[in-house]
Amino acid sequence: MDVLKKLVDGERALRAWLWASLICNMGIIVTGAVVRLTGSGLGCSEWPKCTPETWTTTRAAGIHGAIEFGNRMLTFVLVAVAIGAFIAAWRNRGLRSKLWWITLGVGLGIPFQGVIGGFTVWSDLNPFVVALHLLLSVALIIVCVWALKVGYGVTASPLAPGARWLVIATFAVVMVAIWLGTVTTGTGPHAGDAQAPRTGFDIVVVSRIHALSAWASVALTIACVWLFSKTRQARAAGASRLLLITLVLQGVIGYIQYFFGLPVVVVALHMVGLTLLTAAAAWLLVSTTRRTDAHQSAADDRAAVHAS
Repeated sequence: MDVLKKLVDGERALRAWLWASLICNMGIIVTGAVVRLTGSGLGCSEWPKCTPETWTTTRAAGIHGAIEFGNRMLTFVLVAVAIGAFIAAWRNRGLRSKLWWITLGVGLGIPFQGVIGGFTVWSDLNPFVVALHLLLSVALIIVCVWALKVGYGVTASPLAPGARWLVIATFAVVMVAIWLGTVTTGTGPHAGDAQAPRTGFDIVVVSRIHALSAWASVALTIACVWLFSKTRQARAAGASRLLLITLVLQGVIGYIQYFFGLPVVVVALHMVGLTLLTAAAAWLLVSTTRRTDAHQSAADDRAAVHAS
């Protein structure tokens, strides 16, 4: 019993569970990409069963069945970690009172994610359903980052209304770029199965629109870096620089995969970059807030004390 308490009691245990939840939800995106890039999307032809007769993969399904079934089993790892994070948040709710329901939201999102996974199989990997499957994981990463912010007791940096709107616009455009990335993926050759449908869009046109959204994200992020460096708001400036770095790296990988014909390894790296980009954008959003009159009064009081 004491061992179990040590696993969930105290801030150290709580933060460990929150990090595990974030890493697992990032990891499932990467393993999902491996399923798609190896053509194993229909390695299990049914859902929730793997085949009409069995719950597990079969020898006849070969490596594709093993890969797809293995990815499905990772859902149980996510569920276990989500339960651990929730219990830790509940046990330590005196420290972080609202964290328990944030972790509950992550936990409820994972079974829902599994259901959408079932629809991807039933739709024979329809690219729009596959995109929804990915975007829910993106949303879960955002909530996990929020949970970490609360778990560490980070006070959001108060920003002037215009600056806060810049942050929101930057986050929104990054999310649009990610969504357009799913459309590009749904138009490209890596469908997850040779017979899977594609969007039917022109890959060159879609890729260019996606690239424009990425450049817009970079421009807005540079504006954030400049503004928060000028106003000496260290946390906001640091979060902006982190986002800019991930955007640049993701952009470089994106151009390499485009001009070299979408090699599998580079596409997989792009998916890793997607998870890091999502987390960085989420951190900029949750680590800042709109300044209120109370924030301004506190700042004036500090300035008065400093002047005296």
